[in-house]
Amino acid sequence: MKDDFFALFGLPLQFGVDEAALDAAYRTVQSQAHPDRFANAGDAERRVAMQWAAHANEAYRTLRQPLKRAIYLLGLRGVDVQAENNTAMSPAFLMQQMEWREDLQDAVESRDIGRLDGLLRSLRQEKRERHAALGALLDAGDNQAAGAAVRQLMFIEKIEHDTSEAIDRLEE
Repeated sequence: MKDDFFALFGLPLQFGVDEAALDAAYRTVQSQAHPDRFANAGDAERRVAMQWAAHANEAYRTLRQPLKRAIYLLGLRGVDVQAENNTAMSPAFLMQQMEWREDLQDAVESRDIGRLDGLLRSLRQEKRERHAALGALLDAGDNQAAGAAVRQLMFIEKIEHDTSEAIDRLEE
């Protein structure tokens, strides 16, 4: 069993992932490791098959999501993004955070689903743009800047999630 998620699926060690190749490689690994194939095997073989299948599932979930993939890639490079204890961000991003939070709060208080939808679209566009920038940073080997970009993306994903949940609550 290969520890490196990229190697497990035969993918290049880079941020950009061919999703079709990832999906196909995952299906291949899962078919080889599926516990049903080892139903008549001994306990040790069944246990290894289950571990292998679990490892493949974790690898797939990680590589499928750009933010998780970036964190994983940085980890392979020995970089801890320090999301829990490094909250230093540029003043411009801090101001943007406050604006998004205020927009979310105002839209929820006024029960304005249209405004929430607009905020959600804006956040998703911002996330797409930042994923592209993050990929460029990782490809250039600028791990420090990539770590900062990951921390910003974590915030964007959090407010995106909160906005989506607010829409769901108002639509109920």
